[in-house]
Amino acid sequence: MNLGGPDSLAAVKPFLVNLFSDPAIIGLPGFLRLPLARFVAWRRAPVAHDIYVRLGGRSPLLANTEAQARALEAALGPGHRCFVTMRYWHPLGAETAREVAEWAPDEIVCLPLYPQYSTTTTASSLAAWQSAAAQQGLTRPTHMIRCYPCEQGLVEAIAGLVRPALEAVSSSGKPSRLLLTAHGLPKKIVRRGDPYPDQVGRTAAAVVGALGWAGLDWRVCYQSRVGPLEWIGPYTDEEIRRAGKDGVALVVVPISFVSEHSETLVELDLDYRRLAEIAGVPSYRRVATVGVDRSFIGSLATLVNRALAGSVV
Repeated sequence: MNLGGPDSLAAVKPFLVNLFSDPAIIGLPGFLRLPLARFVAWRRAPVAHDIYVRLGGRSPLLANTEAQARALEAALGPGHRCFVTMRYWHPLGAETAREVAEWAPDEIVCLPLYPQYSTTTTASSLAAWQSAAAQQGLTRPTHMIRCYPCEQGLVEAIAGLVRPALEAVSSSGKPSRLLLTAHGLPKKIVRRGDPYPDQVGRTAAAVVGALGWAGLDWRVCYQSRVGPLEWIGPYTDEEIRRAGKDGVALVVVPISFVSEHSETLVELDLDYRRLAEIAGVPSYRRVATVGVDRSFIGSLATLVNRALAGSVV
């Protein structure tokens, strides 16, 4: 399970309408939420359109998620099949549920590709799947993996990608700082009890612990905020400016994203790299997402097997 992204420039606006129509994103009654969703999508569409132009006209998220599904399928072995379902663009839950029903599995495991739980991502995706599955008459036992912020394979995969970047900066003699950046969340959602920031902090601490880097200067920050609401911080762009003032090189690692998409390829690689140059950051290195890293895929397989065995995850 993943968020989804437009597969063409024409799909940008309807993708945004689907996103903002989700009650987990805009918590208003339907008669207010749906018109507001269309208005917000209309306002946001030009900016989003430009982002996807820079990505070649489409999101790479589906292709990257498909690659992870095939890698996981191989790790699980015969008798398992991995289907991809997206929350806000194709393949949507109804499409995937039909494919799953045709395959007629004995058991189903729902695996959101969000390591840290949030009502806006994990809970929304799982609820959408339950509805789609019910409409298809899928009544087989279903196991839901809700979060895995400190799963060993995830932590090892991130640390393994971060270590060479830290070593490269260290060999240059420049003082460095590690920014562990995650997608932001409005504060009002956190005040309602959303555990996301706590779980992001746990992932970050686990990665730093796995690195075992003496005297490491590190901090957690949040990116991708939109709209007038107050979001959780510190903000990634502000931390980049702070690094410029402090004269430290940056190693930036996404810890809530497990594959490359607009927030990494455009926001981190292009927009924030340019901001770092303007702010006077001596060096800016962005660490790749875990993608199909063997440790990460192995951890997903472990989660699936644990779920099938009846363990709570």
